[in-house]
Amino acid sequence: MNYSIAIYGGPYSNQAAHSALHFAQAALTRGHCISRVFFYHDGIYNGSALVSPPQDEANVPAQWHTLAKENDIELVVCIAAAVRRGLLDEKEAKRYSRASHNIAEGVSLSGLGQLIDAGLTSHKLITFGL
Repeated sequence: MNYSIAIYGGPYSNQAAHSALHFAQAALTRGHCISRVFFYHDGIYNGSALVSPPQDEANVPAQWHTLAKENDIELVVCIAAAVRRGLLDEKEAKRYSRASHNIAEGVSLSGLGQLIDAGLTSHKLITFGL
């Protein structure tokens, strides 16, 4: 089965991103495919390159990036939600005249069309948060 995942909660504000990560790991272990993870609302913070939790806490965003890289999973951050919250790639940083960008490598900014596409092209779209 081919899944896509939408995550609406930040990595440390609630359990959404952590629960979604465990779901994805379990699905992959059982031979399923995760084609896209779409981060929306505060979930966009999972796409930040600057998340630095204490050493005794799990680095949920880093775990997402590792899982995506190892399993060819597309990580997409909603561009409107990201820019509103200060998460920028190099292109958007230039567009808004900001000195730097902070999106993690392997994460792309895109619109809600990617979430709609995920729902249309996957067998199931699973939502975590809100």
